[in-house]
This record gives sequence, C-alpha cells and structure tokens, in this order.
Amino acid sequence: MGKTIAIANQKGGVGKTTTAINLAASLAVLEKKVLVIDADPQANTTSGLNFSPDSDEKRTIYEVMIGKIGVEDALIQTEIANLHMIPSHINLVGAEIEMLDVPERESVLAKALAPIKDAYDYIIIDCSPSLGLITVNCLTAADSVIIPVQPEFFALEGLGKLLQTIRLVQGGVNPGLTIEGFLVTMFDGRTKVHTQVVGELRGHFNDLVFRTIIQRNIRLSEAPSHGKPIILYDIMSTGANNYLNLAKELLEKNGEPVQQ
Repeated sequence: MGKTIAIANQKGGVGKTTTAINLAASLAVLEKKVLVIDADPQANTTSGLNFSPDSDEKRTIYEVMIGKIGVEDALIQTEIANLHMIPSHINLVGAEIEMLDVPERESVLAKALAPIKDAYDYIIIDCSPSLGLITVNCLTAADSVIIPVQPEFFALEGLGKLLQTIRLVQGGVNPGLTIEGFLVTMFDGRTKVHTQVVGELRGHFNDLVFRTIIQRNIRLSEAPSHGKPIILYDIMSTGANNYLNLAKELLEKNGEPVQQ
C-alpha cells in the first residue's frame, strides 16, 4: 500500500514546490513509483516539470476535484520513468466555491485518489500557501505531512496556525494523519540566525526535524525555469545531493531498504 505525503505550509516562499518536485523525482530515481500532484492554483510544480499550466487539455486536478474527469484521465508521464504528475491550473481557485455545497467536501480529493492510491509507492501533494478548503482536502487525503521551514524567526511564528489546522483535521476527517517531519530549506551556514533557528527547531520538535537540510543553491533555483527537477538539470549540484539524501532518509523512516 502506498503512502500519500502532503507538502504544506501556509507561508509562501519556503520551498514547498521545490521540495515536491525534487523529493518526488529523487524517490523515482531510487526506483519507487511516484505520483506528484500539483494542488496549488499557481501551478509552479506543473511548469517546473515542463508542462504548460495554460494547456487547453483540461485534464488537471481541478477537473478531478469537481468531478468532470476521473483521476486516471489526469495522469501525465514526466521525463523520469517512475514519475507521473497531475497538473494544476488557475481554475483551481474557484474549486473551493464550487465545492461548498458538496457533501463531505473536505474528503473530495481523498475519494478521487482512492482508485490509484495503491498503484504508487508514494504520492506527493504540493499544497497551496493557504489553509483553505483545498489544503484541508490535501491533508485529508494524506497519510502524513512534510512541513518545509525557512530558518528565519518569522517562519517559526507561522507554524502555529498550520499545526492547529493539522490538529483539526486529525480530530475530524483524518485521525490517522501524522507529521512526517519538518524540513529546513534555504539554509545558509554562514548566517548565524539560520544556525540559531535550526537549533531552536530541533530543540522544540526533536526527531521530527529531518537530519537532511536543504542548502541555498543557485542550480536548484535555476532548474524550474528549465522545466526539470534538479537531478536532471545538474546531478552533481548541492541541491541534487540534498534531495537525494532527503529521499533516502524518508525511505529509512518508513522502514524501506535504501540504495547507496
């Protein structure tokens, strides 16, 4: 049975999309069958995997969530053999309004994914930078959450609202939801405050903080403009190494054998 992981943080610019793309690609390279779902109307994961969010094909997560198509009809093969994607579109903004009168509207995505959940080892969902109905749907569909955190003090202050939302989902529609881990992103070891914040994060959340840290890396920031995950854009880069290590750590946490 596969595992569904939401990448969530209502604060923008913390590396959610970068993590969704590159963790999914790294898991696929490690011979896991992976699906990455772009559940953000900004559709950056979609464009970051070389698919146009302005396509007229109308086979996106929006059409899936409003019931126009089945989830199998939205699957797209990426450049990596083991990696599929479900793209997003700006129309997803309107889905929250369209689902207001839908029974059990928090579980729409979970029900839609049910037919393919066991076909993948990992399903990675890139959530939007909000705590609205779409994000709640993502958390309801997920088994666990990875929370990217930029090592700045204001970033830590914003975690409270996300953790409260996770608790509400756990107390209601998805009691099995767990926190997979907090992931430090955009880390610069030359900056004293970054080191201090990482120390505070580890002191407060202990083993819930991934050992792997995603460092600031120019090649990592360049890769999306070329429509490629970092492992295809520059496999020798620090960013590629960081995300491969993250994928291996995730597999270890889930009791799976890891290729060295």
